[in-house]
Amino acid sequence: MTNLKTLLLAACAPVILSACASMGAAPSAPIPAPAPVAEAPKPAYGTYGFDAAGMDASVKPGDDFFSYANGTWIRTTEIPADRSSYNTFAVLRDVASKRTVELIEAAAKTQGPAGSEARMIGDYYASFMDEAAVEAKGATPLAPELALIAAIKTRKELSAHLGASMRADVDIMNATSTKTDRLFGLWVVENLNDTSRYLPYIIQGGLGMPDRVYYLDAGAKYVDLRARYKAHVANQLRLAGFSDVEARATRILALETKIAATHWTASDTFDIAKANVQWTRADLSNKAPGMDWDAFLTAAGLADQPLFGAWQSTAISGEARLVASEPIAAWKDYLAFHAVERGSPYLSKAFVDESFAFNGTALSGTPQQSARWKRGVDFTGEALGEAIGKLYVAKYFPPESKAEVETMVKNVLTAFGHRIDRLDWMDPATKAKAHEKLANFQVGVGYPDRWRDYSGLRIEAGDAYGNWQRGELFEYRRTLGKLSQPVDRGEWYMTPQTVNALNAPMQNSISFPAAILEPPFFDPNADPAVNYGAIGGVIGHEITHGFDDAGALFDARGNVRNWWTDADMAHFKASATQLSAQYDAYKPLPDLAVNGDLTLGENIADLAGLATAYDAYHLSLKGAPAPVIDGVTADQRFFLGWAQNYRGKYREAALRRTLLTDGHAPAEYRADTVRNLDAWYAAFGVKPGEKLYLAPTDRVKIW
Repeated sequence: MTNLKTLLLAACAPVILSACASMGAAPSAPIPAPAPVAEAPKPAYGTYGFDAAGMDASVKPGDDFFSYANGTWIRTTEIPADRSSYNTFAVLRDVASKRTVELIEAAAKTQGPAGSEARMIGDYYASFMDEAAVEAKGATPLAPELALIAAIKTRKELSAHLGASMRADVDIMNATSTKTDRLFGLWVVENLNDTSRYLPYIIQGGLGMPDRVYYLDAGAKYVDLRARYKAHVANQLRLAGFSDVEARATRILALETKIAATHWTASDTFDIAKANVQWTRADLSNKAPGMDWDAFLTAAGLADQPLFGAWQSTAISGEARLVASEPIAAWKDYLAFHAVERGSPYLSKAFVDESFAFNGTALSGTPQQSARWKRGVDFTGEALGEAIGKLYVAKYFPPESKAEVETMVKNVLTAFGHRIDRLDWMDPATKAKAHEKLANFQVGVGYPDRWRDYSGLRIEAGDAYGNWQRGELFEYRRTLGKLSQPVDRGEWYMTPQTVNALNAPMQNSISFPAAILEPPFFDPNADPAVNYGAIGGVIGHEITHGFDDAGALFDARGNVRNWWTDADMAHFKASATQLSAQYDAYKPLPDLAVNGDLTLGENIADLAGLATAYDAYHLSLKGAPAPVIDGVTADQRFFLGWAQNYRGKYREAALRRTLLTDGHAPAEYRADTVRNLDAWYAAFGVKPGEKLYLAPTDRVKIW
C-alpha cells in the first residue's frame, strides 16, 4: 500500500516543504487496496479517486507534471498487443465492451420476436461471430457490388455509382469524424447559418490512407508506407479474384495521389470561417464541373435539394474534375478496391488479416488484431448503438450518478459565468452575448431523452456482410430523412456506451455518455476535489468548446454569427495565438511537432475548462474550507485528478498519425496545460528554473 502523504512529500519543493509537512494535523491513512473489478483490470484509484501508486515521486511536478502524476503507470503498463495506444479512455472502453458483450449475449438468448431490438442485436452479433459461415462464403458477398462496378461504361454511370455509394459516415463538428474512403461523405446537420433547418453538407473523401500527407510527403517513412499501401491494394484485389493486380494497384495509388492533392489540410478542415461555404444546386455544376451532378444527386437521394454545404469547396471542385479527367478504367479499379477494403472485416479470414496487416500494423503499429468478440461488439454498436444503449444504462447507470453529474454541470456552468464577469478586457455588450449563449446550453447526461427507432432495419441471421451493408444504408436513409423533418435539438451523436463527451455547436449542447462517468473520470464515492479535476475538467472542456476558436463563432442559437466587438475578438485571437505557439514548441517525435493550430480548439477547451472546473470545485464548498485528506491539499488532489485523466502511451506510428490528423494534442501535453494556471504553481510550489515554469505574463489566460 502507498501512503499518499509520503508520496507527495517526496516531491515537494524545498520552498514549501514545511507547508507540506504541516498538512499532517490529522493522522495519515494509507490508500486502501482496490476493490476487485470483474469487467477489466483497472488501477488502484482508492478512496480518493486517483491512482497514488501510479505516480512517480522522484519527478518534480514543476519539471514534468505528467510523469509526476503518471510515471510509474507509464513505466509498468504495456500497450496491449491489439492496441496502437493505451490510455484511460481505452481502460474504460474495455470495461464498456465487456459489459456490452454480456448484454448482447443476453439479448441473443432471449430469442425475441422477429424485428424486435433484442432479436436484431442478437442476430447481428451472432452472424458476425459465426466464423465458419463467414469463411464458407469467402469473397462471394462482394459479387453484387463488383458486378455493378464492372458494368460502368460512361461518365454518367460513374457519377451515378459514386452518388449511390455515398454514406453518412462523416461529422465535422459534433463527432470530429472527417475521413471517408468514399469520394464524398454526407453530413446532414443544422444549417450553420440558420439552425432552424437541416442542410446536407458534402465532405471531401476518397483516400485509403489517413491524410493527404501520406501521399504527398517526400519523407522516407511516407515513401515506405506508399509502397506498402500499393502492395496491400494488390493483395486485396488478388484475394477478390482480379488479375493484373500490380498494374491496377499502381493506377489506384496514382488516382488517390491526385485526389490527395485536392484535399484540404486537417487544420483548414476545422476552420469554420473558411469551410462554411454554401452552394446552390446550379453552383455544383458551375463550380465543380466534371461530375454529372444530376446523376450523382439522383442516385444519392438528393435530387430535390436546392442548397448544399460545400465544406472543403476547392477539394470538391478538384475531385469532381478528376471524375472527368481520369480514365474510367482507373476509376473502376479504384471503386473495386474500396468495395473490397470496406467489406473486409465481414469477409473470410484472408481478407480480415490482409486488411489488418496494413490498416492496423503498417499505419498504426498495432501488432495483433483485437479478439473477434470485441470487433463484434463494435460493429453491432455501429448498427444498433442506441438499442444497446438502452440496456446499458438500465444496468450500469444509476439515477444517483446522473443527478450528481447534473449538479456538477450546473456548478461548472455557474463558474464559467463568473469567469465571464471577471474578464477585464471584454466589452459589456460581448459579455452579455456570452452570458446569453451560456444560459442557452442544453445538457445531456448519460443518455438521450428519446431513443432512436430501428424498426426499419432488416437484420438477417447468418448474413454478417449483408447486415453491415443494410446497417450503413439504414443510417444513410435515416440521415436523408432529416432533410424533410423539423430540427431535432435533442439528437445525440454518441451512444451511452461510448467513452467520450461532446459539444454540438449548432445545438449549443453538451453531452456526457454514461460510459465515461466511471472512475477515474467520475466516482460517486470519491473525493469531490478529484471528481472536479477529472470529470469536472471534462465538463469544463465541453462547455469551453462553445467559446473556443470555433465555438466563439456560433451564437446562442447555434448560428454562425459574429457577436463580438472587433477589439474583443482581436484580444481573444491574440491569446489563442499565444497558446498555439506554446503547443507548437512540443516535439514528441524527432521530425514532427504538435500542430498548435490544428489542436487549438481542444487546447483552449482544456485550459479554460480546467480553470473553470477549479473554480466550480471551490464554489461547491459554499464557503467551507477545502478539506485536507491524508496531508494532501484539495488543490493537489484536484490537479492530480486532471493529470491522471490523460495518462496514455502510443506506438510510434499511432503517435505520428495523431500528430498529423487529430485535433487533440498527445496526452502528455493535455496534462501539462496546468502550467498556465496560477493555482497549480501554489499547490505544488513550482518555481523559476523548473522545466514547466512560465512567468506570470507568459501564462495564457483564455476565458
